[in-house]
Amino acid sequence: MLLQDRVAFVTGAGSGIGRAGALAMAAEGAVVVVTDRDGDRARAVADEIAGAGGRAEALRLDVRDDSALTDEIAGAASRHGRLDILHSHAGIQIPGRLEEVTPDEMDASWRLNVRSHFVAARAAMPVMTAQGRGSIIITSSNSGVQYDREMIAYATTKHAVIAMTRQMAVDYARHNVRCNALCPGFVDTPFNDGFERQMGGRRALEDYVSRNIPMGRWGTPDEIAQGIVFLASDQSAFMTGHALVIDGAECI
Repeated sequence: MLLQDRVAFVTGAGSGIGRAGALAMAAEGAVVVVTDRDGDRARAVADEIAGAGGRAEALRLDVRDDSALTDEIAGAASRHGRLDILHSHAGIQIPGRLEEVTPDEMDASWRLNVRSHFVAARAAMPVMTAQGRGSIIITSSNSGVQYDREMIAYATTKHAVIAMTRQMAVDYARHNVRCNALCPGFVDTPFNDGFERQMGGRRALEDYVSRNIPMGRWGTPDEIAQGIVFLASDQSAFMTGHALVIDGAECI
């Protein structure tokens, strides 16, 4: 197994890509700390992992709470004696152009899409440097390598988190802690609500996907999860500072 006995901490793991990544890492032998703002969803994913013969624990966690996020990462490392993987995934999508997004909404985007990842990585890094290895995966988006129309808050924060991840990668490469950004394209999850509203409904979004993504379809959470396993495992042992785009060639 690619991740046998490694310990992974995942935020936003109650549904969608976070859930799929947690399940995939557990299937490869990792002990997964499943966290979500919705504690029931986190428990359901942990139970699903256990039901498949894997190992997991569930925590209710709002990543906007700096102290709680820091304490839970430290606590997981203490309980399990190590922390090998951090997948900082939780985020928010607020649509709109400059005049349509309020300063408070921009702050909310920044707090979830950048600051929470900074706080999580800052908590995990001392553990990983002390043990001489680790993989930090931060979810950005293919919106971090291109510019979405009328998505100023989302595109700005997703670009920023790639820059932050690359800076961390350079600073900690000699400690054998790898930092990479995960950049999914359109995956059919409720997270696309912002794009759906912006485009005028589900039918318009489906039409956009079929016309503008060269592969002509949505990605699946399981397809993105394979990228997560790749970044978490030794398959990517010489990869750090990379933005792994999985989007059916939409950004090209």
